[in-house]
Amino acid sequence: MAAPMLRWCCLGRRWVLACVDSGSRHGRGAAIGFTSSRKRGQSSVAQQPLITAQKSRKGEHKWAAVVGLEIHAQISSNSKLFSGSQVRFAAPPNSLVSFFDASLPGTLPVLNRRCVEAAVMTGLALSCRINKKSLFDRKHYFYADLPAGYQITQQRLPIAVNGSLAYSVCAGKKPSQVISKTVRIKQIQLEQDSGKSLHDELRSQTLIDLNRAGVGLLEVVLEPDMSCGEEAATAVRELQLILQALGTSRANMAEGQLRVDANISVHHPGEPLGVRTEVKNLNSARFLAKAIDSEIERQIHELENGREILNETRSFDYKLGCTMPMRDKEGKQDYRFMPEPNLPPLLLYDTASLPPGADPQQVINIDWIRERLPDLPSETREKLIQQYGMLPEHSFALLNEVGLLEFFQNVIKETRAEPKKVTSWVLNIFLGFLKQQNLAVNESPVTPTALAELLNLLDRKAISSSAAKQVFEELWRSKGKTPSQIVSEKQLELMQDEEALERVCHTVMEGHPQVVMDMKRGNSRAINKLIGLVRKATLSRADPTVIKEILEKKLSS
Repeated sequence: MAAPMLRWCCLGRRWVLACVDSGSRHGRGAAIGFTSSRKRGQSSVAQQPLITAQKSRKGEHKWAAVVGLEIHAQISSNSKLFSGSQVRFAAPPNSLVSFFDASLPGTLPVLNRRCVEAAVMTGLALSCRINKKSLFDRKHYFYADLPAGYQITQQRLPIAVNGSLAYSVCAGKKPSQVISKTVRIKQIQLEQDSGKSLHDELRSQTLIDLNRAGVGLLEVVLEPDMSCGEEAATAVRELQLILQALGTSRANMAEGQLRVDANISVHHPGEPLGVRTEVKNLNSARFLAKAIDSEIERQIHELENGREILNETRSFDYKLGCTMPMRDKEGKQDYRFMPEPNLPPLLLYDTASLPPGADPQQVINIDWIRERLPDLPSETREKLIQQYGMLPEHSFALLNEVGLLEFFQNVIKETRAEPKKVTSWVLNIFLGFLKQQNLAVNESPVTPTALAELLNLLDRKAISSSAAKQVFEELWRSKGKTPSQIVSEKQLELMQDEEALERVCHTVMEGHPQVVMDMKRGNSRAINKLIGLVRKATLSRADPTVIKEILEKKLSS
């Protein structure tokens, strides 16, 4: 059968730095459905829980939780998976719908090349084996927002299998106490998204928006190797960073570009895995962690009170902070999977198997994509640690906030200050102000150039640390002013006249004889008090180090 026709879709987006640990590939793992066939005492290293799910009652065994995830990431592409309809967030309802998206009779799918390349790139970044031949299937179910009555997906033979995702979780109260963990990736498959059902409770109506129908998705299935909400949220955040670094998905959870279903069960260590429940459509890492931990607690409570766990689908009510039942899974839904008759097998090649004279527009070369992979988050963190002597937790913080790494690097380019000082200012002062105002990095009134100039003033001792913080606050409030202008207007320059500073110190010491006496008796707090008094007298324009030297010199003489 001939290879499917591919459309070229240029994304036109810039690649940014970031990465996953390209550790060894794992063999084929267990399916995401949790089984109870494991013998007592058998437990893989991957499934050993990081923490006990809940403190056990006296005389009882501890509980262990097992968590697996199914993650749906919307592919960054100008058009949909099988049609030329545009993809755009918040467009007017039903304004981006082709005849194929609406499932009009006689319309046929045409595979989007960009979506296939995005799937291959993601699979390579996650150490997956790329299948040179993959198949498309129809998954039948009947919702109003699925006009065809089926979804085109990859049930039998997906595009990528057997990968791994490395992530780090905090093991203690200190940020530096982290444990590196790895979750196996069962598969990555291409599939269509559905439309949206909009429920108008006021008019008792349900309205259908098909703008999202047919948008390309990457479904990433993680094996049940995690044991709590924190682990799951951290793994999802790492995957989010990888997708953004690759440019294969914007992965903005607030816009529905990354949605997570969590499969959860609890059991006593050494015993068979318990009955699982599925919590659907989690669209924030914070809610994902809360939903999983809440469901773990609920299952333990049910079992300890003699009740059974039902194999059901649940949703998370963020207002109540708990999961709620949606529908049961006791009767297995028959999706009537069948091969997609309008799409031939998807054939991919590497350099060795590339047919002679093949049209590069119609053939995808896996090796060509592999050579063009950008740095991924773990590689970027390692470079930051080596290049700037940065602490690991600081490298994580720089990458976790969108645009913060680029901001940091732009400041570094324009300042003479030490990287450690730049890191401190960016993570403590700059990021603190952003969070107080609930702003994104690209919404900051302080530019990298302005912060670099401020740090240069501080580096050459033109201003004190406290004055620098005053200048930063003024920069935040007064857009358009430079640090030098603010320093000049507010007369925040450090006193350069040492004789004048000596006279101020002498006056302060004469005015506070008791503090001077305490200082002579060896009271370490006394000198700090004198330094504070001198700085107050100079309107914080004197360097505390210089003040201390002058005071000690006067005391010894």
